[in-house]
Amino acid sequence: MLQLLQLLQAGKRYNVESLAQECQVSRRTIFRDLELLRQAGIPIRYDPERQRYEVPEAPLVPPKEFSFEEVLALLVLCYELGEERNLPFFAAARSAALKLQSALPPWQQERLRRAAESIEIHLPQTNPLFGRQEVFGRLLQALAERRAVRIRYYRIQDGQFALTKVSPYRLFFSRRSWYLIGRSTVHRAVRTFNLGRIQEVTLLDDRVRLPQRFSIDRYLRNAWHLIPEPGRDWKVHIRFGPKVATNVAEVTWHKTQKVEFRPDGSLDFYVTVTGLNEISWWILGYGQEAEVIQPPELRQLIARHIAHLAQVYREEIEALRRSTEVDPGSKLSSS
Repeated sequence: MLQLLQLLQAGKRYNVESLAQECQVSRRTIFRDLELLRQAGIPIRYDPERQRYEVPEAPLVPPKEFSFEEVLALLVLCYELGEERNLPFFAAARSAALKLQSALPPWQQERLRRAAESIEIHLPQTNPLFGRQEVFGRLLQALAERRAVRIRYYRIQDGQFALTKVSPYRLFFSRRSWYLIGRSTVHRAVRTFNLGRIQEVTLLDDRVRLPQRFSIDRYLRNAWHLIPEPGRDWKVHIRFGPKVATNVAEVTWHKTQKVEFRPDGSLDFYVTVTGLNEISWWILGYGQEAEVIQPPELRQLIARHIAHLAQVYREEIEALRRSTEVDPGSKLSSS
């Protein structure tokens, strides 16, 4: 019951499913305990628009004293993610970590310092988004105040700048950059905009009404990464060679993936994706160690990429062919 109350008064809104998952109980138990809290005088409110529960007033139960593990986790995450090279615009997290650390007794500071210095988090290189702090700040303000914005952004398709009015729904960091997700009047649909390509943001007086039950997962569907393509989902089957099979199997690349090792050490990789273009680039990264088995449309897409690459490197390919004529025992000749 205390855990449930702390979740509700923490500021984030939860539905029944997420509360049950956090507390590791059934939906029925959550409904029962919510009613018990109401009977005890806790002002629990249900937001029918967003289908979420919340405690709108000031905290009723003071937070417990932080454990060593909790403080260590906060410090490490704030230090590592608060570096501009890791998560742009989150330098405030590093500042918060310093304040938390300075408020601790000296003996605990030293213990935490030694432990924190022993932990490092190496993330992929990100877009530093130099000069986009103001853009990020205005988008945050728009989201907090539920106001529409007009953005000027760079279109990579034609290399031109364009204007559109956007009802912002989410700021979303994925892999290497921040993205704005919202409904665009120009596209007449929900679109994803890379923050690095947004040049200007103007706050408008128009109020934004979030779609009921909107979520990133529903918007992206089964996209391999960020771009859900129109049309049906595709069931993809890829066979990875023994050299990379274990590395591929160790990582959860997609929420729908299934893997099966074969007797020869190769790996069958199954996934369902909304669109084939994004996953094709991932497959190409494994070169000859990855072969698309299904669908034929993806095999054809990969073949087109390879044909274009052969044109780019045609001089080198011709040189290799000539060398095999001189040395018939070379690997290229035998293959």
